[in-house]
Amino acid sequence: MKRALLTLSTMCVLTAPVWADQALATSRNCMACHAVDRKVVGPAYKDVAAKYKGDKTAADKLALKIMKGGAGVWGPVPMPANVQVTEAESRKLAAWVLSLK
Repeated sequence: MKRALLTLSTMCVLTAPVWADQALATSRNCMACHAVDRKVVGPAYKDVAAKYKGDKTAADKLALKIMKGGAGVWGPVPMPANVQVTEAESRKLAAWVLSLK
């Protein structure tokens, strides 16, 4: 019984940060144009993570793009600036996106 509780507890600890950052993405309207595992208006977050895998500057690039917007990387539809997102939030969101597999 103790072993099962430890496993369940460990699973909750590992998944909680992912949901916390998805909640932030939802609260900042990111999920209106993106989804974790499928293209909506913008690319799937898992596709973004795959594209930038191994790029040591990716977190900074994505955090800046989250705040300032951008165009041309994923097609003709521009990503608007997200003025409601703070720098700390943009860094947290970028780290979360890059952690997805």
